[in-house]
Amino acid sequence: MPLDGAAIMRIIAGKAGRIAIKVPPAVARPTTDFVRQAIFSILADRVEQARVLDLYAGSGAIGLEALSRGAASCVFVDEHHQACKVIAENLTKARLDGGRAVKSDVPAFLKREAGSFDLIFADPPYWKHYGDKDHVGNLLKAGLIAPRLAADGLFLAEISANQPSPAAEDMELTDRREYGGSAILFYVAKP
Repeated sequence: MPLDGAAIMRIIAGKAGRIAIKVPPAVARPTTDFVRQAIFSILADRVEQARVLDLYAGSGAIGLEALSRGAASCVFVDEHHQACKVIAENLTKARLDGGRAVKSDVPAFLKREAGSFDLIFADPPYWKHYGDKDHVGNLLKAGLIAPRLAADGLFLAEISANQPSPAAEDMELTDRREYGGSAILFYVAKP
C-alpha cells in the first residue's frame, strides 16, 4: 500500500495490461477486476476506436481499461479534485493517450457538453437505503444520457444488485447482469 493511503489495482488487458493504478482512498469504490473483465468481455470489439465517457470516474479504472483496449479517447468526469489528480497520474503511469480528466458535477457536465460518445459508463455511489440519492435514475429521468450517445451508442451503469433498474422515457434497458453485490445495466437510446 502506498504511503498516501491509496489502494492499488491493475489494468486488466490491452497495451497497458497489468500496470498498477492508484485508487483515491476517500472518493472511490472501484469496479472490481472481475466485473471489469465481464464488462469488457461483453463489449468485445465495441471498444476499439470508441469515444468513451467515464462518469463518476473515481480512479478512472473503467476508462483506463477502455483506452488500454483500443478506445480512441476517454473523458473522465468526477467532482472530486483528488480523483481527477489520481486519474491524471494513472494516465501518465499507464502511458495512455486520449484521456482527459474533468473536475465537474456529472449532471452539470452533461448539460454543457456538446460531444457524443460511443460508450458511456456511470459508476456513482450506490443507492443503499430509501431516501438515498439514485444517481443513475436521476440522470435517466432528467434525459441527460441519450443526447450524449452517438448513433448505436451504449450506456452502462453500475448499481447495487439490491436496486431495481431505473427506467427512462428516452432510453431502453437491454440487459442487466449481476455480479455479487453489483448489477451492470446496459441501455440504448430509443429511436
